[in-house]
Amino acid sequence: MQKLSDFASYIRELRIQKRIPQRKVAAVLDIDTLKLSKIERGERDANKEMIKLIATFFEIDEKKLKQSFLSDKIARQIYIEPDSSEILHLAEEKVRYLKNTKSQQSTINLK
Repeated sequence: MQKLSDFASYIRELRIQKRIPQRKVAAVLDIDTLKLSKIERGERDANKEMIKLIATFFEIDEKKLKQSFLSDKIARQIYIEPDSSEILHLAEEKVRYLKNTKSQQSTINLK
């Protein structure tokens, strides 16, 4: 997967490279072709269940596909902010804090 390719473009390119019509992919995802078309254009988000189905269908790494999907969502949320780098840095710190707090709570609950 290309690092900077967005999720929507990546899904569309996979489908086109394998010469699979939208209707077949849509059927696997249990959605109509219009919704898949919107997902491929970045006008609508996929969901976590779809990520797993897409990864299985195209035989690609689910973890990397999920990372691409989530990083796109985060980027779209903050790209217009002038201090987006600082926001990302603060978010990373908060994630570390939350993971540490959760880890400590799990340890307490085991005792």
